[in-house]
Amino acid sequence: MSGRFSKETMTAAMRQIATVLGVPSDDAELLRLTNNAVFALPRSGIVIRIGRTHRLRDRVTKVVQLAQWFAEIDAPTIRLPPGVEQPIRVGELVASIWTYVPPLSPAPAVEDLGLVLREFHALGVPSLPLPLWDPIQDARQRLADAEGLDGEDRDFLLEWCDRLDPQISAFSRGAELKLIHGDAHVGNLLRHPSGRTVMCDFDATCIGPWQVDLAAVAVGEARFGVSGAHRTLATAYGFDVTSDPSWPLFCQARELKMIVAAVPLLATSTKIAAEFATRLRSVQEDDHETRWTAFADLTTPIRKSGRV
Repeated sequence: MSGRFSKETMTAAMRQIATVLGVPSDDAELLRLTNNAVFALPRSGIVIRIGRTHRLRDRVTKVVQLAQWFAEIDAPTIRLPPGVEQPIRVGELVASIWTYVPPLSPAPAVEDLGLVLREFHALGVPSLPLPLWDPIQDARQRLADAEGLDGEDRDFLLEWCDRLDPQISAFSRGAELKLIHGDAHVGNLLRHPSGRTVMCDFDATCIGPWQVDLAAVAVGEARFGVSGAHRTLATAYGFDVTSDPSWPLFCQARELKMIVAAVPLLATSTKIAAEFATRLRSVQEDDHETRWTAFADLTTPIRKSGRV
């Protein structure tokens, strides 16, 4: 399938960015092709990360500012390379550039995620214009950027947003707010050569209830059928989010995010479109038995794609 955010379009944009940076791109490896196209250029020691939605491209500026603050306080996060003015624009696309971290053993695990999240939540709140946690606004923006979305599916998702919106607003008014990652799962961890586990992918980072960062693993365990992960996370972090009185709200917000994440990409992959339909149908039918498949597993496997 083709579209504004196809692999071919993203690859062409990556090569333009490499030219702007004055680095070769013949060794480029496509690491991820989901909400962002992520390319490693190992010889140059950088990663190029290109957003695959126009509606959320303002996030790139936020992410760059956050990364600069993370470096100042030595947060457990990946770093921007020195001397690169960011973000970089290529036509309507916006990209950020990161320091390349090669794959190392042992790979980060759920226990590492719990420990890193405890450190991340203790960082405090930076004096940056960060958004408040608002999964409904994010979902509506993605729906507005959709190609190939059936009208009935759009209506169902918008009605779901309308139902959840007042509940989330009411909860957030009385919640303990912290800096949260917003998409905390093992796939967003890297093992730094120093041995330190660091976080990446700060598109969803915002100010919000810290419990949100513990919901991804719990919902993922239920929907993907990965047993034991949630208990390991709860032990490492020191809190079981499923025991929180507001757990049903966190669960719904996470499931909504996991479904609408595919909406801007429906025209780019038949596999993603099929998985989107499976996820949406299981929610509509209150089906908790059908297992979901990670979108990343349906496109380009992380660090297994070879050259592009």
